[in-house]
Amino acid sequence: MDERERTGVFQLGQQTARDVQDILSYVYRKLEERGYDPVEQIVGYLLSGDPTYITSHGDARKAIRQVDRLLLLEELVRAYVESRLRAPTS
Repeated sequence: MDERERTGVFQLGQQTARDVQDILSYVYRKLEERGYDPVEQIVGYLLSGDPTYITSHGDARKAIRQVDRLLLLEELVRAYVESRLRAPTS
């Protein structure tokens, strides 16, 4: 295939797993500070897409909206699988 026929891919500021972890950790703490159950609130946000499940305290709502919900879900599943389901290697 001629080089001019290939489709270029442009990615702007794609987030790393570490970025997603940092944002989830931050949002979790802000939800706790406000007295919410962070797990329930984050699940509500992931299922509904409604950002009002996340407190605006400390700009937590703004922070979590910087990450695509599917990416958040993917990172949560990956972390769970790596910590709970993978057999330890000897």
